[in-house]
Amino acid sequence: MLELARINARGVVQGVGFRPFVYRLASKYNLKGWVYNTSEDVKIEVQGERKGIECFLLELQDNAPPLARIEDISATYHLPADYTTFEIRRSTAEKNKYQLISPDIATCQACLKEIFDPEDRRYHYPFTNCTNCGPRFTIIEDIPYDRPNTTMRSFKMCPECQVEYDNPLDRRFHAQPNACPECGPILELVNAHGDRMACSDIITTAAQLLRSGKIIAIKGLGGFLLACDATNEKVVELLRYRKRRPAKPLAIMVADIDEAKRHCYVSEGEEKLLTSPQSPIVLMRWKPDSTVSQAVAPNLKYLGGMLPYTPLHHILLKETKLPLIMTSGNLSEEPIAKDNDEAIRRLSGIADYFLIHNRNIYAKYDDSVTIIEGDNIQLTRRARGYAPYPVHLTFKAKQVLGCGAQLKNTFCLTKDNYAFLSQHIGDMENLETMEHFENTLNLYKKLFRIKPEIIAYDLHPEYLSTKYALELAGQFSNIKFTPIQHHHAHIVSCMVDNGVDAPVIGVALDGTGYGSDGHVWGAEFLVADYHNFKRMGHLQYLPLPGGEAAIKRPYRTAIGYLLNLLGENALGSDLAFLRAIDNTEVELLKRQIQTGLNTPLTSSMGRLFDAVSALIGLRGEIDYEAQAAIELEMIAYDAVGETKAYPFPIIEQNGENILNLRELFSAIISDLKRKNSKANISAKFHNGLSQAILQMCQIISHESGKTQVALSGGVFQNRLLLRKVISNLSSAGFTVLTHSQVPCNDGGISLGQAVIANFTAEPKA
Repeated sequence: MLELARINARGVVQGVGFRPFVYRLASKYNLKGWVYNTSEDVKIEVQGERKGIECFLLELQDNAPPLARIEDISATYHLPADYTTFEIRRSTAEKNKYQLISPDIATCQACLKEIFDPEDRRYHYPFTNCTNCGPRFTIIEDIPYDRPNTTMRSFKMCPECQVEYDNPLDRRFHAQPNACPECGPILELVNAHGDRMACSDIITTAAQLLRSGKIIAIKGLGGFLLACDATNEKVVELLRYRKRRPAKPLAIMVADIDEAKRHCYVSEGEEKLLTSPQSPIVLMRWKPDSTVSQAVAPNLKYLGGMLPYTPLHHILLKETKLPLIMTSGNLSEEPIAKDNDEAIRRLSGIADYFLIHNRNIYAKYDDSVTIIEGDNIQLTRRARGYAPYPVHLTFKAKQVLGCGAQLKNTFCLTKDNYAFLSQHIGDMENLETMEHFENTLNLYKKLFRIKPEIIAYDLHPEYLSTKYALELAGQFSNIKFTPIQHHHAHIVSCMVDNGVDAPVIGVALDGTGYGSDGHVWGAEFLVADYHNFKRMGHLQYLPLPGGEAAIKRPYRTAIGYLLNLLGENALGSDLAFLRAIDNTEVELLKRQIQTGLNTPLTSSMGRLFDAVSALIGLRGEIDYEAQAAIELEMIAYDAVGETKAYPFPIIEQNGENILNLRELFSAIISDLKRKNSKANISAKFHNGLSQAILQMCQIISHESGKTQVALSGGVFQNRLLLRKVISNLSSAGFTVLTHSQVPCNDGGISLGQAVIANFTAEPKA
């Protein structure tokens, strides 16, 4: 007896081969009817025997294409119609409806096989893709995801590509970027002036240039990357000079997993992540005998490596036969360049040549950066391969915008049970980044049909993201605006990341966050939930002479801390780091601290790491954010077997628990006088701090009854500290929550802001 089922499938079900999968499944169970895309979902009607329909529904959920993410499948039964075939119908747009969008995906094995098969018509074609791989988010302008709504609409398919595109049994059925050498995008090699280079084989010529020490800007999926020979120290230093990036680590790309293992210790989890469809940069332990220049990541023990994720990268790496630097195509902290003319204008002072193509990029998209800690993947930068896939919420959300922080900015939009966290936007330090923020926000609002009714922002009045929100507040009387404390947002982002909504003990450790008392916070122990928080403890307040100047010159922080904790006598302790500082500057710093002029008080953990790093003579000035703290972590790995710990006494003061630092600095100075190694001092610092965090959590647990601890903030990118803290807390019976879907650094702040605002938003004043 025939029955008819009407089915709705929601999730990432477009651009991933879902409709041809449905077509083949219907044929398998002898079902008739149709399937088509809408702006909201995939709609299906199947008619046949009940048993066949039930088997169809089961496989629809369990055996979906590899890139599909099924959120929900619903089915209702009706009287049969008169279907005699099964067909794939034309997509339809529905007003105010939206669907989830697939991230860009690394080249699949089937396409790779074609690219390196001399007999295949796509041999060495750098834009080969199918429904299982290739660009998605970076080319889509609107939904439904059909070719006219992408930047591929200007490329008319040749007859052979059209046949593939129209055949439901072909893996390129409705692969919107489908193309070949006859009809698709083409490469060009141009010099720094934009003049076309005459050459018989563009990629072979580019490989020769790279081997000869040239720097090439390469147009990728979401923008330009700057490439050069990672084994050539001279060219690496030249790239740094031109890019104005004197020391910040650079990422490399290697041809395959075997090449990655020649340069790094690659764990099973890291190998799986490197070869995944997301294909992110993975930070791995660097082998001492690697031929990659130490100038790629000075003073670091971890190297950021990735595998090729586009056909162009695969072909180029195979031709070059070298590990290549692949770093964002920008100058200093500007956003990545995405258009050909823009890249030549902005990058001509950096790159010698440009490898460009004529497939337009609609959305800028940096490479994602990840680590494997224990068995967990942790994102330190969330972009290609992950965004714009949402974080799932345990509640039905209002339409809220979280504007994010100043550094490592992202924004977050909530709707229904989703939090759409943007790809990495960058440091909000210039108008170009602000423009990138606004353009990307407009795209997300359009794709997901979101009109924010609440806008959340950081308390810090000088953040560009905060100023953006406050400017809107003057324009829209029907939108609620709510400020969110920075560290509360950190903890809630970790809670959401773990699907937890009950109150937790929150440990938020970072560099800078505007406190509700007007001071600079950064080592905060909270009891928090989605509604509010209570500050239960923090690091001792200490002076930060010069504010921003002290962040860039940690020796100033060290002097300020010594003066406050141990008095002027400490500066006469023949400390090596003071010998490099002019006495006049030391006297000025003393007066600055005495008068409090431009000397904010801070409880920042990031500044404590800076001060210790400067105090032991490791890093007195920095060239990039957190450099002093990172190098302090790196040397601790050399103190094998050091189990001693510095003291961090906890003092109760005005109802709060304060981590006091006087004994810590006295102990470090004593070790310096005894000529104890920097590595041992760093190890004892990490040991003491991890024990102090445990003690603080135990005190708060006793007071609050909470046993779940959420760890957030950029300091927890320190793998050594994270490992010790998790071990200590777990051994003491705590349940520990860490980040996995979103960064623990300020890249996750917007998620916390948006969720808190869902519960606490007040009307605009």
